Amino acid sequence: MKVVHYVAIASLALTGIAIQAPTTLADEISCQGSLGAVTVDNLKVPSGRTCTLNGTRVKGNIKVESNATLRASGVQVNGNVQSENATRVDVTNNSTVGGSVQVKQGGAASILNTRINGDLQFESNRNALSARSNRIGGNLQAFQNRGGVAIAQNTIDGNLQCKSNNPAPTGGNNIVKGSKEDQCARL
Repeated sequence: MKVVHYVAIASLALTGIAIQAPTTLADEISCQGSLGAVTVDNLKVPSGRTCTLNGTRVKGNIKVESNATLRASGVQVNGNVQSENATRVDVTNNSTVGGSVQVKQGGAASILNTRINGDLQFESNRNALSARSNRIGGNLQAFQNRGGVAIAQNTIDGNLQCKSNNPAPTGGNNIVKGSKEDQCARL
């Protein structure tokens, strides 16, 4: 009986070790090509690479690294879409983002026909930006962009805030439940 008892304790100890093993890298997939209708935890577009998503579900966040390009169509992201110094970020065609979309210090971006529960932020980008026909649960903010910003036909639960963009943002027909501020006061 003592042998069986020790075997049971050893089995439980081994099971406990297996359950407690960390899964840090396995939770993030690196996308360098295309993904279809699959589910992943977190997704990263590595520096200098292009990732095309079509109907992909992301349980966490998408991170677009320096000089990378994201083309996301019909995606469902539970977390955020974050980019810094990216070449291009496109989120289109009935996509849903549970958090925010942040495009900062990069190139171009096109956010079209997307449901964003948080904020849409364009900050310090150098090429053309477009936000059209989106449903935004928070604020739409465009600050210090240099390539032109088109903002049209969005429904925004928060505020539409635009400052220090050159040229000033263009567009119109936005429904804003909060306030339209500064350069976007007439949009």
